[in-house]
Amino acid sequence: MKSLCIKTNNTDILNYLLERIKSIDFENITYSKNKFKIYENVIIHYQGKNILEFYDFVCSLLQEVVIQFYEEKLIEQLINYNYFYFDEYEKDKIAENCINLKDSEEYKILVDNKEYIKNKIKDYIIENKTIILDGYVYFRLQDYTKCLDNLVDTAVNQFVIEKEYTEFINLLRIYVESRLPEFSMLHLIYNKGESILLDSQKNVVSVSDNIYNAKYLSDISFSSNDYALNTLLTLLPEKIEIHLIDEEDEFINTIKLIFEDRVSICRDCNICKTYRLLNNARIIH
Repeated sequence: MKSLCIKTNNTDILNYLLERIKSIDFENITYSKNKFKIYENVIIHYQGKNILEFYDFVCSLLQEVVIQFYEEKLIEQLINYNYFYFDEYEKDKIAENCINLKDSEEYKILVDNKEYIKNKIKDYIIENKTIILDGYVYFRLQDYTKCLDNLVDTAVNQFVIEKEYTEFINLLRIYVESRLPEFSMLHLIYNKGESILLDSQKNVVSVSDNIYNAKYLSDISFSSNDYALNTLLTLLPEKIEIHLIDEEDEFINTIKLIFEDRVSICRDCNICKTYRLLNNARIIH
């Protein structure tokens, strides 16, 4: 007979363990819950012959517990320890970023957490009949903690970039709101990351003169989007009609955030149709 005693005083974990053991169809298993000294104990007895299957059953069960009940707590502790200088709102946003990043390919590449945890637990329970969950997670799963630490670092970098972007948008919005419009209407033709500006008479707006006073360019590489954004901030049109030949992306979203209700989106007017035909002709040739 093979037995394992799982020790914890977390009521939610205890209930989860008991419900999962009850729900999983695994033969030759008996289990009970008892309190010895300072810990509540879930004791699992296996009387079958396939010990490897029993190990896999227990390891999968404990891996679920680690992910569900410890991961977010570990992330919170890492944020509080390494980034204590952020306020509570900022820490909450970083934690949200961590949760979103957990499903990303970058995180999955760092380590396959489920398999790593299962393998570590298997190595442990082969040699031990008792596992104290808190102690095991905090002191035995160090590589797992390092992975979460990397995840937190990535989430912090993302938060800082998002914060700087928000501050940048707010600054430009204040600038736009503080000045009177100099043009009644400008058209922005947008296709595959390239921008063209037209005035109300459908004439192309030259941006070459504006570049020398470019205080608002977002990238030193001077793409057509940089020229377009700087020109819009220089000429301050009362209305901006964006003609989307391609899909809306971050640049278009930035324009909408800066100029707010001055912006309208068009996808099927004569300008849109003309530039769509020109684009299709260019692709064919």
